[in-house]
Amino acid sequence: MKKVTGIGGIFFKCNDVEATKEWYQKHLGIKHDEYGHTFWNRDVDLPDNKMSQQWSPFKKETDYFDPSKQEFMINYRVENLDQLIAELKSSGVQLIGEAQEFDYGKFAWILDADGRKVELWEPANESLFEK
Repeated sequence: MKKVTGIGGIFFKCNDVEATKEWYQKHLGIKHDEYGHTFWNRDVDLPDNKMSQQWSPFKKETDYFDPSKQEFMINYRVENLDQLIAELKSSGVQLIGEAQEFDYGKFAWILDADGRKVELWEPANESLFEK
């Protein structure tokens, strides 16, 4: 089974979300919406499939990264999240909370060997969500 298929997003804490988004837009050309920016590309193996990576600044005081105290969190794209969760549990990997499902995909969270929270995402059909 293929596990991680790519990076789904980079999330980081900052002092001022709007000022950070504006700085990145002005200096690096990263246009933003309320969540940050979605980068779109194609799957090399399946060129008809669109793929996204999310770039999102969070408020410094967010609890979304808890229990980790890190300033960032990486979201990994995965295949078959349910099977991966079962494998991780059987390997003793610490899961955080319960898996969740939304119209844009399934999510689960784990702690890595250094206590960083990692987000796992099995995308839904991303072609439906491209702007």
